Amino acid sequence: MPDEFDFPFSRRDVLKFAAASLTLLVTPTIGLAKAESSLLGVRVWPAPDYTRITLEHSAPLKYTQLLVKDPVRLVVDLEGVEFSSVLQSLPGKISETDPYIKLIRAGRNRPGVVRLVIELKGEVKPQVFSLAPVGEYGHRLVLDLYPLEPIDPLMALLEKQSSATNTDGLEDLLNPDKAADKAAERPAGGPSIARLVTIVIDPGHGGEDPGAAGRGGSHEKDVTLSIARRLKTRIDAQPNMRSLLTRNGDFFIPLQQRVQKARQVRADLFVSVHADAFVKSAARGSSVFVLSENGASSSAARWLAQRENSADLIGGINLAVKDPYLARTLLDLSQTATINDSLKLGSAVLGELRGINALHKGAVEQAGFAVLKAPDIPSILVETAFISNPEEEQRLNDEAYQDKMADAILRGIQGYFAKNPPLAKSRLARAG
Repeated sequence: MPDEFDFPFSRRDVLKFAAASLTLLVTPTIGLAKAESSLLGVRVWPAPDYTRITLEHSAPLKYTQLLVKDPVRLVVDLEGVEFSSVLQSLPGKISETDPYIKLIRAGRNRPGVVRLVIELKGEVKPQVFSLAPVGEYGHRLVLDLYPLEPIDPLMALLEKQSSATNTDGLEDLLNPDKAADKAAERPAGGPSIARLVTIVIDPGHGGEDPGAAGRGGSHEKDVTLSIARRLKTRIDAQPNMRSLLTRNGDFFIPLQQRVQKARQVRADLFVSVHADAFVKSAARGSSVFVLSENGASSSAARWLAQRENSADLIGGINLAVKDPYLARTLLDLSQTATINDSLKLGSAVLGELRGINALHKGAVEQAGFAVLKAPDIPSILVETAFISNPEEEQRLNDEAYQDKMADAILRGIQGYFAKNPPLAKSRLARAG
């Protein structure tokens, strides 16, 4: 590796980079390295929503960044580090299918400074921020590469539906209020659900946030994604039912964005899938939780909610970015009626879970889960089993059990709708 790691920039680029460096040096969110930091690991999480690069290091880093055009690339200088085998492995972690990154080059720019040059497939909105040590992680520098126009989950649903044979379902998704009128025209014996219903399935954790871990090496994020995909397949096979996964890969999504996706697609139900853990490996059984406005129903429910709500700290969110959309939606409506519907949905699902696994609690529990706070969407969190229990960990990794779990949740959803038919959606309630 040569002593210098320079790439051709125009004179204007150099001046912009110098100005950016001076600005960033006085930005309070960037830690000043008091001692040289060593890189502990690099990870890349490509996803349709965004691609994340994580650099884990032993001490705070001082860094500067610059977005350069022609060709589009993000340049990041890391101070107080030396080029090492850890950084040398970074280019090999970029997949050809990455939606946003073409390639990465890394090398020594000058003594004590390493330069990363990320060549991009198009224009992006980068977010670069630091995370303090938490859990098993040390200091982290996060590079998030977002598209200029955020991925619209409703359009994703429409694109999938337009390629299907049920064109009536597409019209219902675009105009859900008209579906009830069409239902009156259907002959007797037709589908019992009057209109297309949309169910958002939320596989817990993902990416930087592995969730709970079993003694056999299983991670909650993998188990929940597998069960959620099976549930999606079953829902999509039902007449007038469609589903959307908040994530369909191994990447992290903040809790509030999961709620926001559900509201953007005007979801009828929100089902978050998890695999419980406890300090004692003897704990076992399935559970269903809903939101509480008045405290947790038990100390265990409170503890679990606190653990699940810490996902944002572990997964890593940029606290400098505020989300005014969600700030409104979480405060604009009373949640009492929605919680009542959530309890009905939770009871229906819990009753079906009883047939495939022991129940940890015989009734639906309540606590302040952040991911259940959509004010107008009945929402439940299903703890499929205890991944911390060796026997249940094996079951969670068994495809037959995952199928049974998906079948049980679907039956619970169907039972809920049988007693609580979906009404015409209010556009006002979804306006956000």
